[in-house]
Amino acid sequence: MAAPETQLMLSIGLIEKDVNADTLWVWCYPSVSAELRAVLLSKCCLTRDSQGLNTFVFGQFCRTWYYISTVEVQEPTALKKVTHFSLVVTAKDFNPEKYAAFSRVLCRMYIKHGSPVKMMEGYIAVLTKGICQSDENGSFLIKDYDVRKAYLAGSVKDVVSQFGMETIILYTALMLKKRIVVHHPRIEALLEFTRALPALTWHRKDWSILHPYVHLTDSELENLRTCTGYVAGFVDPQVSNRSDLFDVYVNLPDTEITVSQSAKEAMAMGKLHKDIGLVIVQSAEDADRTDGQVIKDISIKTREILANLASLAKDCENSKITLETLKQRHFPPATENFLFHLAAAEQLLKI
Repeated sequence: MAAPETQLMLSIGLIEKDVNADTLWVWCYPSVSAELRAVLLSKCCLTRDSQGLNTFVFGQFCRTWYYISTVEVQEPTALKKVTHFSLVVTAKDFNPEKYAAFSRVLCRMYIKHGSPVKMMEGYIAVLTKGICQSDENGSFLIKDYDVRKAYLAGSVKDVVSQFGMETIILYTALMLKKRIVVHHPRIEALLEFTRALPALTWHRKDWSILHPYVHLTDSELENLRTCTGYVAGFVDPQVSNRSDLFDVYVNLPDTEITVSQSAKEAMAMGKLHKDIGLVIVQSAEDADRTDGQVIKDISIKTREILANLASLAKDCENSKITLETLKQRHFPPATENFLFHLAAAEQLLKI
């Protein structure tokens, strides 16, 4: 029997664009719901009129991750009337590198044989044995792709190089499980930036908060609203007018971060934030430190804050903190405010 990580894949699907410029969902195995299929078609670059070809995109909808690889068909090939195709893999886990590598092998199989049967065989081989081997199309081994590598593939150092001390706003928003919306017109830049943000709260190792590629459609926004806090990426600039969707808005092309009016009280900054901000910036600006080491430095500071919070909770009834407990400690107002909202986010607050 294959290891549990092979059981994370849910389906594969195929979208084709033919010589008449018609784009259709042509095949899937074992099945994809009509609602998810509509979302996947909207994410596929072949269904849009734009000139650009996005070779690989990924995202999340209703707790299902999707990975879309798009290929331009070069003559001669077994695919006679197809100009481009997109392979869609859906799965329960976040691991872009794993599914990009697997998709490359499957795409080569499809170009060579012109039939989805070989792809289905490759998919079943990975599902049952964790390996898909072929001499001419390359091989794929699932155990080469550890989830921690996927978590560390985004660059926190790049985030800090763009936003400097303002990174503390993103850190605070993530710690308090707030709603962060990021805009960039280029999908590649959006994916690269948003995937790095959950690493700022490494103690949670929670990439389920990431929705890196969202359209302003009813079904997708409805799905987003079911989440407590999130990091959501949009290519559509109209999202800046949708203050109902965010507590923090990041305009990536202009390197600007805006805190919404409703979140200003919870996000008020003080000396504690400045101290954390300095730790983040000094670590990230050290050329000798890797992204992994920067994440560790931030994590140590986070654990320090959480340990203080836990020790306060220990002295309280049912190990739950009250505002009164915090007031007795005579913290500076911004620190008290942050710890109060953090206790709520960490479920240490007495309601």
